[in-house]
Amino acid sequence: MSVLHPAARMLVDLSAAQDVEAGDGTTSVVVLAGSLLSAAEKLLKKGIHPTQIAEGFQYAAIEAVRILEEISIPINLDDREFLLKSATTSLSSKVVSQYSSVLAPIVVDSVLRIVNPSVDTNVDISDIRIVKKVGGTIEDTELVPGLVLNQNVITSAGGPTRIEKAKIGIIQFQLSPPKPDMDNQIVVNDYRQMDRILKEERNYLLNLVKKIKKAGCTVLLIQKSILRDAVNSLSLHFLSKLKIMAIKEIERDEVEFICKATGCKPIADIDSFTEDKLGYADLVEEVESNGSRIVRISGIKNAGKTASIIMRGANQYVLDEAERSIHDALCVIRCLVKKRALVVGGGAPEIEISQRLSQLAKTQTGFQSICFQAFSEAVEVIPTTLAENSGLSPISIVTELRNRHANGENTAGINVRKGTISDMLKENVIQPLLVSTSAIELSTETVRMLMKIDDILASR
Repeated sequence: MSVLHPAARMLVDLSAAQDVEAGDGTTSVVVLAGSLLSAAEKLLKKGIHPTQIAEGFQYAAIEAVRILEEISIPINLDDREFLLKSATTSLSSKVVSQYSSVLAPIVVDSVLRIVNPSVDTNVDISDIRIVKKVGGTIEDTELVPGLVLNQNVITSAGGPTRIEKAKIGIIQFQLSPPKPDMDNQIVVNDYRQMDRILKEERNYLLNLVKKIKKAGCTVLLIQKSILRDAVNSLSLHFLSKLKIMAIKEIERDEVEFICKATGCKPIADIDSFTEDKLGYADLVEEVESNGSRIVRISGIKNAGKTASIIMRGANQYVLDEAERSIHDALCVIRCLVKKRALVVGGGAPEIEISQRLSQLAKTQTGFQSICFQAFSEAVEVIPTTLAENSGLSPISIVTELRNRHANGENTAGINVRKGTISDMLKENVIQPLLVSTSAIELSTETVRMLMKIDDILASR
């Protein structure tokens, strides 16, 4: 997003920071920051110094996080039901919400496949690969055991498309004649010289392919090259004769994932092509489904902790939206691995924070009491916005929420579907604690930073 105003750019960066930290709640954090800025402006008009407002908001944020931790529900990662509910809640606000029953189990299973719940405290989402293919519907999306490649097998020279007990090698050099660094022109005026050039080229490629075969490689993955062709027709002919499956156009950023998934090592030079750098799999085959072809590698020995998801959709726009939704749901499960606790959704935690901070404000003295009260009112923007977006009356809904929470119903929140106040725990509307705590901490930090800016000078 290209924003010119420095303060607006800070809000864009705030949303990006929330995405990195929690992966969800990127809209909530900006809405909350905007509400806190409005509250700060009112305090400034009352004559309170910006530094005092910043300090007061900091203490209020610390108390808000403590309140959230108090009302949170500790979870165990072995409890698959809770993880599914969290993923479903994240997907329910997306365009693909009607497919949440299909996508939520895929998200949970893919994360549990790459982490050890008893030891790990973080999840590297780059270990989960999403392969997008146009064709079919989102319901056809599946989690695949092993590895899936977007590229197709080269069959133009009649090479194999199915290899059992495969030995997989990934090369970063090209199976085509070498080119000089500078542009040169060779004038051939004799047919014998021409034959000699072609013979040398043939011998050069034949030696490369023979060395690959000698190492025992039966499936060859070739990294994409921008300087020259990765393979030519002659080298493909030799590979097919020796029954070696060839797959080209492997992107540079895919190499690390493929190596981790298959246990092979990237080979940069033909002289270092040895058997110890190969990966092993029971089956490598090209399959066709829903009008598109993919390469599946299954039964991998010494496989790393990775997961592959094949995503289907009617067109590229649907696929992109579904990928974004799955990414958010993956981040939600990652949050639960980082901080193993849940809070309910539907604006319930924000109203609880607001009520408790209002009570705390009465025990404080001086400017801190006013700042606590302002912070508690600003936090109510989340349930207010949620009610507005649901087509409900914000005033009556938020008033009813305050009444319920005052009577001790900590999990009462806005039921968007029914248009009433319900117990969010019974409705299974839950989210990770880290999403809420991170939103409050980051938005408060941004507002404090803006409060300490006196003026902006435009430089030419």
